[in-house]
Amino acid sequence: MMKIGLPKETRVDEARVGLTPDSIKKLCKKGFRVLVERSCGLKAGFPDPAYQMDGVELVDARGAFGADLVLKLHRPTPEEVSQMKSGSLLISFMDPFIRDGLMEKLAQAGVDALAMELIPRTSRAQSMDALSSQANIAGYRAVIEAVSQYGRFFPLMMTSAGSSKPAKVMVLGAGVAGLQAIATAKRLGAVIEAYDVRSEVKEQILSLGAKFVELNVGEEGTGQGGYAKELSEEGKKRQQQLLTERLQKCDVIISTANIPGRKAPILITEEAVQGMRAGSVIIDMAAANGGNCPLSEPDRVVEKHHVKIVGFTNYPSLMAADASGFYGQNLIALLNLMIVEPSKDQANSQTGQLSLNLNLEDDIIAAALVTHRGQVRFKK
Repeated sequence: MMKIGLPKETRVDEARVGLTPDSIKKLCKKGFRVLVERSCGLKAGFPDPAYQMDGVELVDARGAFGADLVLKLHRPTPEEVSQMKSGSLLISFMDPFIRDGLMEKLAQAGVDALAMELIPRTSRAQSMDALSSQANIAGYRAVIEAVSQYGRFFPLMMTSAGSSKPAKVMVLGAGVAGLQAIATAKRLGAVIEAYDVRSEVKEQILSLGAKFVELNVGEEGTGQGGYAKELSEEGKKRQQQLLTERLQKCDVIISTANIPGRKAPILITEEAVQGMRAGSVIIDMAAANGGNCPLSEPDRVVEKHHVKIVGFTNYPSLMAADASGFYGQNLIALLNLMIVEPSKDQANSQTGQLSLNLNLEDDIIAAALVTHRGQVRFKK
């Protein structure tokens, strides 16, 4: 019987878990045996008793990493790789642009690895797109954080004691996180503007009730796969100049601009921060990659020029239960591409069992497979 390992996430800031009990039930029904590391789901609200069901065994970390298939959120440490067996398959976020030798270690250990962030953003892969599912949660939670940090109402409030104006919110970047931030801030009654270097997102922004900010930076910012591409140095400077005056009029800025494999672009200059009203809030969702504001600090809330700048780097972890549920569904959808079920004759024999087929002719598997048969496949 094929065994799936579910290890505990060891990053200090991580509360999510790769599979929830509901997700594991679906895998057990398919015929997998799941080795769950003890207390792996506790921070997400899933204690060990929730995982106790037919087909599940509670084990230590070595037991989970020693399975045929290991499912987790974050890339493993070198020590964790040493606990994995040759011929096994790992599926997780891999941060493939980090050049620290981890993928070479996986290849040397004979471990095949699929990187969840390399799943193509196509209609067929939509149910497996963990980047989008987690970014959706991040965009929502970022607005909730902004409301918490901002010392005023978000909506127009009219009372017998007077009234307050709605907050002016600017969302920078209209990817999945940015669009969800727009939708959430709109539901909370804010007046919203949004900017993106990709002109084709204008219709999406307008459909959510925000105003699209058009800046003539002299070049188009659309890259491959619908992602934003890095502007030229001249384009960056012009973008900063045109944004600065507009940003100074905002009460809340939620910045989501990231470019895969690159340092985050600077969109919110110190000059812009200096010109903002005291008590304003900047949520820099790109803080983990250098930040869209040079004053932000990863995983800290700082106050500069009387403006709060929030640099949290893991918003999905702040909503660990739902984020884990979404991620588990993404994993199951991906596994459904690879599962080879035994025929009826095989199922009735002792040799019949589930297996996985890494079909390199499948565009989704081919795009996400970073190590295979002792070789590193990913090319930066």
